[in-house]
Amino acid sequence: MIISLVLFLLFLLLRIPIAIVLGITSVILLFFAGNLGLIINSPQRLFSALESYSLLAIPLFMLAGEIMNAGGITIRLVNFAQKFVGHFRGGLAYVNIVANTFLAAIIGSAAAQIAMMSKIMIPAMEKEGYRREFGAATTAASGMLGPIIPPSMLFIIYGASAGISIGDMFLAGIIPGILLAISFVLLVAYIGYKEEFKKAEKIPWKERGKSLIQILPALSVPGILIWGIVTGVFTPTESAGIACVIALIISLFFYKDLKLKELPGIFVNTAITTSIVTLLIAMASLFGWSMTFERIPQMIAEWLTTVTTNPVIFLLLINVLFILLGMFIEGIALIIILTPIFIPILPVFGIDPIHFGVIICLNVVIGILTPPVGSGLFLTTSIGKVKLEDFIKAVLPFVAVSIFVLLLITFIPELVLWIPSLVN
Repeated sequence: MIISLVLFLLFLLLRIPIAIVLGITSVILLFFAGNLGLIINSPQRLFSALESYSLLAIPLFMLAGEIMNAGGITIRLVNFAQKFVGHFRGGLAYVNIVANTFLAAIIGSAAAQIAMMSKIMIPAMEKEGYRREFGAATTAASGMLGPIIPPSMLFIIYGASAGISIGDMFLAGIIPGILLAISFVLLVAYIGYKEEFKKAEKIPWKERGKSLIQILPALSVPGILIWGIVTGVFTPTESAGIACVIALIISLFFYKDLKLKELPGIFVNTAITTSIVTLLIAMASLFGWSMTFERIPQMIAEWLTTVTTNPVIFLLLINVLFILLGMFIEGIALIIILTPIFIPILPVFGIDPIHFGVIICLNVVIGILTPPVGSGLFLTTSIGKVKLEDFIKAVLPFVAVSIFVLLLITFIPELVLWIPSLVN
């Protein structure tokens, strides 16, 4: 076990992709355990990890996001936000947050959202006189809304791993997502007042109305999805397919920015992105399987129950654990590896698995922006052409308010469970 852990950390330091690290470490762990039968069965385990109906939603939501981006919906969301909040002090920073909030209700992936918006917002904010690193930090932090505001890829993966309702997870993410967006707005307001950001001219209400009418078809997508899931018209997995159909209709017939000849490229991009995610899911499942064979989950569970019986302290320990691990390990891998460990002991502490799921998902989202290996750090700095040290300094206040929201939902479970309780 010690050898495997040392090799795991060594491979991470060598910047080997996390999926490969998980696979190699799993085989090494099983080899030193002396069970060749499990090593032989490893390929079958990789396949069975992906044999889940719920996971079908991941490529479908990714496809919906690709279609909407190619269909000009992203630009329209930015223009809509600019007309309504662009005239405030620090207007483009508000536009960034508001546009990302709307986009989060469509895409559900932080990486996709950060990559998409960094190309648009960072140059636009710099052109208006904002520091480039501040524009990059605002964009990356706002991208964190993607996995929290439903539909969310992380919620799908957690729901499939924990065996709980993905629809309830979607509903549970609404209030935390709104709180996160509000906290970013308040932070920008403070920074804008402190640094005396300039104001822009107000846009006439007539133009705002036109912009609202133009964006209504796009805004209808999350509304239809949530309505369908809540009323039981379709499942969360089926909602992903519905999202693709609606996105295609809007992009082809309403906005007419999407051309049929672009669809093959969209399908290829979706397939590539999906393959990366599914490889990570399969390898993380193998890693979790090998750890279970070594009784590591049971040892962790036994240790936690000896440390405390207080559910709040338990959740605070979970927060510390996930934030620390999130600095080194990809969030999806963390959820798949650790969810089966903690789900069985939640009843001991009287913790709702939905509440627990939103907490750990927000933890791993925060990990996207924490050094040394947060994926959002390198994605934003490479696209936005910002020095890593400057970016980290600019993004730390956003990480701090995110942790504040995390503590809020940790201490007040009703912020997570209220909306699901209204439906169930």
